[in-house]
Amino acid sequence: MNRERRTWASLMLALTVILSSCGGGAPPEEKVIRIGYLPITHAAPLYFEKQFEDQYLNGGRIELIRFGSWIELMDALNTGRIDGASVLFELAMKAREKGIDLKAVALGHRDGNAVVVSHDVEEVADLKGATVAIPHTLSAHNLLLDEMLQNAGLTYEDVNPVEMPPAEMPAALSEGRIQSYIVAEPFGALGVSLNTGKVLFQSNEIRANSLCCVLVLRSDFIEQQPEFAQTFVTGYIEAGKKAEAYDVHTHDEHEDPFKQFLNVDEDVLTLSLGWISYDNLRIEQEDYEYLRQRLVEMGLSENPPAYEEFVDQSFFEEALERR
Repeated sequence: MNRERRTWASLMLALTVILSSCGGGAPPEEKVIRIGYLPITHAAPLYFEKQFEDQYLNGGRIELIRFGSWIELMDALNTGRIDGASVLFELAMKAREKGIDLKAVALGHRDGNAVVVSHDVEEVADLKGATVAIPHTLSAHNLLLDEMLQNAGLTYEDVNPVEMPPAEMPAALSEGRIQSYIVAEPFGALGVSLNTGKVLFQSNEIRANSLCCVLVLRSDFIEQQPEFAQTFVTGYIEAGKKAEAYDVHTHDEHEDPFKQFLNVDEDVLTLSLGWISYDNLRIEQEDYEYLRQRLVEMGLSENPPAYEEFVDQSFFEEALERR
């Protein structure tokens, strides 16, 4: 009897060794990156990378986490509840200035920040004394407002800037509570499509290559998963090119990233996408230095992070090498 037990035990041990050598152990842990976003057109590369993650991530996965406000998103980013985010550049810079170890790795988009005004406004001078809505004081929209006023010989104090949730802006304009707004898409296109307002300027007419949204990653995630971070950024850049080539009229409805992540009519989306580009998401140092300068000039930041401290171009460069 003891001999039978010993024989059985020996067989089980041998079987265990064989299974282990054949890869019968626990499967490798799935690689997942948690990225925060707001439901805006500016975050399109994330939508496309998520939709086609099997193509881009070598078996990894993106968990896109939707937030209702920049404040909520930044709290999650700063406390490490998410690994990265598509976020306003100025908010990310302020977080880095306060000691949150973030790295900017790519732009969210280029252009796509329209100055929408009521129909009776014909020029910037007509906005003197008017209420102008922006999504956040620390935003490209606030900086564009100041620069637009300067170009017209006015000052920031000549208008009444107010922070307002983007989704509320078109209605506020139609009701006369504000006379203008500057915000991320698709809310500019929505106001125009509803005929509640018109475009006075596009952002590139005020300042070429103004920086708005940026993709940032927490440094601790980069340190823990450097190869997957690179795979994610490489896929993100390629997804931006796919977003650039998107055609609302020919895209398969069941594989349409915009329909998955945005609740917007086709005509609004078409107009919105006509104002934005996603094919060049490199963070240029000249554009970043101008942003730093403007933040200091407007009293919004005392010591914004230097380019070398905050921007990590190595992921972008490696992505180009892998193409």
